[in-house]
Amino acid sequence: MKIVDFLNEKAVLANLKATTKEGVIRELVDLLAKVEGIKNKEELVRVLLNREALGSTGIGQGVGIPHGKTNVVKELVGTFGICHQGVNFDALDGEPVYIFFLLVAPEDSAGPHLKALARISRILKDKYFRESLKQMTDDKAVLKLIREEDAKRP
Repeated sequence: MKIVDFLNEKAVLANLKATTKEGVIRELVDLLAKVEGIKNKEELVRVLLNREALGSTGIGQGVGIPHGKTNVVKELVGTFGICHQGVNFDALDGEPVYIFFLLVAPEDSAGPHLKALARISRILKDKYFRESLKQMTDDKAVLKLIREEDAKRP
């Protein structure tokens, strides 16, 4: 599975404005809802915040992967955002989070959801790639960089 298989290319935001965990989730959900035609945004936010309550999806090294399952989507979809000022996301390493991949899958889909999480984790292990993303301010340039990195890695 590649990131381009689930990342909506219109759902990339290089300049998140939010300053809190909930704010980031809401901003990314708003964007995803707009481009995917999702009607029940509040349900989606609730699912994602409930998942965060179980344990932070801030995996460390400036990366957060908020994710959840809900039937407001028919297939695995994702959005991406960069928050240049960093957000306290209760990350495992205690550091601010700058890079966000938000994933939403239907209730009954375990396989694609887990493969997507693994793919994102693998591609973001590369420090140079993470640092390059953090410097970007243009949505299209971000998408281009993600596509290039995605194509390079098996």
